[in-house]
Parts: sequence; structure tokens; C-alpha cells
Amino acid sequence: MPTILLACQTMQAEVELARQQAGTSYPVFYFASGLHNTPDELRRQLQEQINGLSSTDDVILLAFGCCGNGLTGLRAAQATLVIPRIDDCITLLLGSTKARKSIPNEISTYFLTKGWLDPGGNIMWSYTAWVEHYGEQKALRLVKKLLHHYTRFLIIDTGSYDIGEMVNSVQKFAARLNMQYGVVPGSLRLLQKLLTGPWDEEFIVLNPGQETRLQDFYPAL
Repeated sequence: MPTILLACQTMQAEVELARQQAGTSYPVFYFASGLHNTPDELRRQLQEQINGLSSTDDVILLAFGCCGNGLTGLRAAQATLVIPRIDDCITLLLGSTKARKSIPNEISTYFLTKGWLDPGGNIMWSYTAWVEHYGEQKALRLVKKLLHHYTRFLIIDTGSYDIGEMVNSVQKFAARLNMQYGVVPGSLRLLQKLLTGPWDEEFIVLNPGQETRLQDFYPAL
């Protein structure tokens, strides 16, 4: 039974470490991080890839959450789809929905990993570009407007790389914005479980022809 993994490029370091720890060598197809900003395009590209890969008895693993509804409406004609039953990649890198809900002021927290600080539309790179284009004062006003719902940055330490340099950059950026910052332990538990099973109630398992629905990710709806 061939197994294939589709994953967000944002989590490449975590995915590669989880694969190494799990001892798996499935083919992996990575999707551009910026697609999270356009869920319809994310869905289109995922579906296109699934259509090209799907064959009888295949299992296609998706290292994504619902991601702004970008994962709803997907189906494989012949393959089995397996997706974590989570809202987004933040929960995946924290290890569980319970871990995310345990974080104080989670709703006003802007989460970061090294992957989210790579070029491609994240807030720190946007700030740098705006400073060059508009000057520092206007760039700060633009960033503060975008982040007005947030009170702190929280780095997820997934253990996939040294976060020392990242902490230094985020600390300085937070100081400019009068925001708090901190570090929270991450976990590759759910990612490793996606790779090896068991695919229990923490996962959506769709038989060939079945389509993902919003209530699959949020059973309480």
C-alpha cells in the first residue's frame, strides 16, 4: 500500500525530523507557505496534486489542519486520505488541541516558528520591506494596525533547530511594537502519529470518493 505525504513548506524542518524519528521514507510534496493566505488556491493545488497521485490502494497523508477552510472539499477518487482533526498547523506543532487550549491568552497570541519567519509574506519580512519603502514610522503604524488583535509573540520550540537567533530577532521586534514575547514547547507527537498511525479519533480518515467537510475538523459544529 503506497503512502504519500503532502505538507506545508512552513513545517519542512519539523516534517523531516519527524520522518527521521519515525523511520519513514514516504515521498513528500511540499506546498508554498503563502498559500495559507489564499485558502481557495491552497485547496485547488492540493486537489490537483491528489488527482495526479491517487491510484488504487494509495494512502495520502496531509500534514495540514483545516487552514481557513482550505482543506474542506477535498476528495481522492481512488486513494484513502488521512488528515489530522485540527484547525491549523499551530495545533499540529503544539502536538494536540488540548495543548493549544492550555496556553493562556491563546486567542491574542501570534505564534511563530522558524518556518514562519522565512521570506514569503510573514509580518517581520513585511515590516522590513515597508521600512525600506515607507520609512520606519509608517512601517510601524502599518504593522501595529495588522497586529491590533495581538498582545504577544510566542515562539513554538519544536526541537527541530536552534531557536537562539530567532528568539533574539523576535525579542527586538516585539520591543518595537510594545508587545510581549515568549517561548512555548512544541511537540512532533501528532505529526509522528500521522506518519505511523494509529489513525484514531485524532484523524479524519476518508475512503476513496469521500469529501472533507468542515464538521470533520470541528465535530462540535
